[in-house]
Amino acid sequence: MVWGFRMVARVSVRWPGYGQIMAAIRAVLADIDGVLAVSWRPIPGAARALSAVRASGYAIALLTNTTSRTRAEIAGLLAGAGFPVTDSDIHTAAALTADYLTRHHPGARCAVLNDGDLSTEFPGVRLVGLDADPPPEVVVLGGAGPQFGYPALNRVFSLVRGGARLITMNANLYWQTDEGLQLDTGAFLPGLERAAGVTAEVTGKPAGAFFQAALDAVGAAPGEAIMIGDDLHSDVLAAQRIGVTGVLVRTGKYRPGTEHSGAAAPDHVIDSITDLPALLARLRG
Repeated sequence: MVWGFRMVARVSVRWPGYGQIMAAIRAVLADIDGVLAVSWRPIPGAARALSAVRASGYAIALLTNTTSRTRAEIAGLLAGAGFPVTDSDIHTAAALTADYLTRHHPGARCAVLNDGDLSTEFPGVRLVGLDADPPPEVVVLGGAGPQFGYPALNRVFSLVRGGARLITMNANLYWQTDEGLQLDTGAFLPGLERAAGVTAEVTGKPAGAFFQAALDAVGAAPGEAIMIGDDLHSDVLAAQRIGVTGVLVRTGKYRPGTEHSGAAAPDHVIDSITDLPALLARLRG
């Protein structure tokens, strides 16, 4: 909800009374791709900004729908680029999906269609192939890539029509790479859902459970955290729906006017994560 009027410039702020509400911010949740880096190349100044945030005492949780790499690989890439992060700071859609499967589909035969090998991220999950006999009872969609060809998608359609549960680790339409925007799972998902007559269970962003899991990990309530992302819908507005303050960055997949394209407006808009320390200082003041 937006109160009063909005000032949209380099940083936009809600009024009146916003300072009192934001005084208790102590945790920063952040997307990785498009916010900290693009194609794993750091956005200029991002590592320095995140270091300043951590040095100021804020808890940090990095949330990503990326399914092409494990948490250890992601942490290694970021740490190698100067970001002050470890494995425990990384929260992936794959890890949350694995937890979801063990709790809601224990012992089920699960097939994962994904661009990348995530077998090590699914401890305790019974993984099988799409053409396994007996067939999979659950089909999980990861990040889109070459594997999302007609034969594989048609097989998923057949399995779901036959009674298999459909779960997706993300519903993003696209993501930003150094070669431009690339289609993601959300570009294929609506067709599968409509054809099979089902609605997939979403475990990654924008699912509220993903944000809540990160909040639980850092011991913060929704009102004590901000979420910074380049995706208005999956990052920012999704976080705002559970009470987290949303911050949209003009990097990554952001395009001019994005902040006005949703059903609601982001709480704040900044040029890049390099402006985050100043925003936090302003809110603290």
